Amino acid sequence: MRLGQLLNAWGKVRGTAPGAAPDGGAAPDGGAAPDGGAAPDGRATGGVKEQYLSAIDVFRDLPKSEMERLAKVTRMVTTPRGRTIFRAGDASDTLFLLKKGRVQIVRETTDGKRLVTAVLGPETFFGEMALVGQRFPQDSTAEALDDATVCVMSRLDVERLVMEHPKVGLRFMERVGARLAETQAMLEEFAFKPVAARLAGVLLRLAGEGDRQVIEVSHQELADMVATYRETVTVTLHDFRERGLVDLGRRSVTMLDRAGLEAQAEAEE
Repeated sequence: MRLGQLLNAWGKVRGTAPGAAPDGGAAPDGGAAPDGGAAPDGRATGGVKEQYLSAIDVFRDLPKSEMERLAKVTRMVTTPRGRTIFRAGDASDTLFLLKKGRVQIVRETTDGKRLVTAVLGPETFFGEMALVGQRFPQDSTAEALDDATVCVMSRLDVERLVMEHPKVGLRFMERVGARLAETQAMLEEFAFKPVAARLAGVLLRLAGEGDRQVIEVSHQELADMVATYRETVTVTLHDFRERGLVDLGRRSVTMLDRAGLEAQAEAEE
């Protein structure tokens, strides 16, 4: 699937997303895109895109002339929460640069079992297998957890950028290596830790290092992240609430005791 086809096909519905347009479109002004996919954000001028791209860590220190060039060759699109950005089995020669929102990378079996292998926040990238000439992982799907704004970059433009600015290639490698380490740590958690410890760890990762207290996430999404059933997550969260670790809202979890969650995340029983 080439870049133009991908942009036209973007926005496939996975279930019914809250607030989603019934025809699957998401236009910059809130209307439906005429082709049913996610719409290019026509409001994004070259200067705005330069600001978006310069905020991504791997592009730091690039000269202004290069940022202007990137702004010209990348295309900005929007997709609403709950939509599929990339489906398992699709071929792509594209790198995705996430400006706004969160995206989860999901592996799904033929009988519908799901495992979230990564949750990515703003100012990062995904679909990095395009860097080495590979397809997006055959069994992985990228889904928007929030309304997302993404810049799309072709493999040829990525190759040119890396050839002309080797430091960018090194930063890509560093980031990919860090993700592999995170995946290994996740596998160790699945092998050695109970659900309560895994769930506490996921809540801490979603909250990040800052002062964020409210995590917008559903019980089913958490279940996909810790490889268990939604009912098990619900019971465990209610236990956390009774212990004063969290408070629960509609599609949200509020952290009340970070230290307590950190201790729970380290528990082996």
